[in-house]
Amino acid sequence: MSAESRPSARPAAARVPAAGRADAARHLLRSHQIRESLALARQASPRNALLAGVQAALTMAVALPLAYVSAWPHMVGFASLGALVALFGRFAPPARRGRVVALCALCQCLAVLIMSTVVWLGAPLPVQLALLALLCGLFFLATVSWQFGPPGALIFAFAAGASMGPVDAGWQIVERTAATALVAGLAWLVCASTEIVRRQATPEAPFPVEPARPLDHRLIAATRIAIGSAIAAFAADAMGAAHPAWAAMGTLAVMQGSHLHISMNRALQRMGGTLIGAALVWLIMLQAPSVWTVIALLVVLQIVTEMVIGTNYAFGQITVTPMALLMSYLASPSADGAGMASERVLDTLIGISIGIVLAVLCSTLDDRVHLAHHHAARARRPEEG
Repeated sequence: MSAESRPSARPAAARVPAAGRADAARHLLRSHQIRESLALARQASPRNALLAGVQAALTMAVALPLAYVSAWPHMVGFASLGALVALFGRFAPPARRGRVVALCALCQCLAVLIMSTVVWLGAPLPVQLALLALLCGLFFLATVSWQFGPPGALIFAFAAGASMGPVDAGWQIVERTAATALVAGLAWLVCASTEIVRRQATPEAPFPVEPARPLDHRLIAATRIAIGSAIAAFAADAMGAAHPAWAAMGTLAVMQGSHLHISMNRALQRMGGTLIGAALVWLIMLQAPSVWTVIALLVVLQIVTEMVIGTNYAFGQITVTPMALLMSYLASPSADGAGMASERVLDTLIGISIGIVLAVLCSTLDDRVHLAHHHAARARRPEEG
C-alpha cells in the first residue's frame, strides 16, 4: 500500500491543528484576518444604539453648559465623564437597566475619586501608572462579572486617566467627584425617563449576551490586562510620551477581547480609526474652538459614535478619538490640543502592539486551537463560495 493510500492514524476532523504561539502569530498576520477586520457587521439593535447615544448626548447638552456657566467652569471636563454612564445597559432587561447605570456611575466616580486622591497625596508617576493598570484589571473584572455590556471597562479607565492631572488641594477631589456624580445622576434620570423608547428583546430577536465566564477565567483575564496595561504605560513613559495612560487604555481595549482573532481585529481597527480620528481632531484644534463649540461637537460626536461603532469598531474610533481628546481638552484647557493628536497616535500604537503580543504570549492552548479552527474555516469560505 502506497503512502498516499495508507489511511490516516486519526480522522481529519479529529486532528488537533498546529496551535503553538508561533502558529497563532502567523494566523493573526494572514490576509483574511485583515479582511475580517474591515468587514461590516449588523448592529444588534440600531434603535437601542442610537438611543444610548442620544441619552448620553442629551445629558451632555444639559449638564456641560450648566457646569460652564456655574461657579465651577473648570469642572466641565469631569462633568462630561459622568454623562458617559448613559451608554451602559442598552441590552439589559428593563428591571436591570437602572441598576446597571447606577453601578456604572459608582465605578466612574470611584475611578475619579481614587486617582485624584492618589495624585493629591503626592504619589510619583510610576505609582500612578501602576494604580491605573490595576484599575484596568479591576474594572474589567467588574464589567464582565456584572455584565454591564458595551462600551466596557474602557470608560472607567478613561476616567481614571483623565484624573491624573494635578490636584493642589483636597477640596479639588470633592469637586471632581461631585461633578462626575451629579452628571452621572442626571444620566440615570435621562435613561429612566426614556426607558419606554428602548426596544426590548424577544424570543425571535434576542439581544447578544456574552456567556458568563467561570470566576477563575475572569480573574486570569483581569490579571493579564493589569500586567499588560502596566507594561504599556511604563513603556510609553520610558519613550517620553506625555500621556502614557492612553497606552494602557490601548492595551485594555485589545486584551479584553474574548478570542485572539477578536483581539487582533480590535488592534487593527483601533489603530486605523485612531489615525483618522487624530487627523480630524488636529484640524479641529487648529481652529482654536471655543468651549461652546467643543460642547456642541461632543454632543454630535456622541450620537454618531453609537450609530456606527457596532458596524465596525474602526468607525467608532474615528469619532471616539476626537471625543476623548476634546474631553481631555475641557479638563485641561491649557494643554496643547493639536499636539495631543499626535501623542494619541503614538500611545495607541504602543498600547495595541503590546496588547496583541501579550494576548498571544499569555494565551491558553484552547485559545490557540480556537484561533486555528476559526482561520481554517475562514480560509475555506472562498472555496465553498
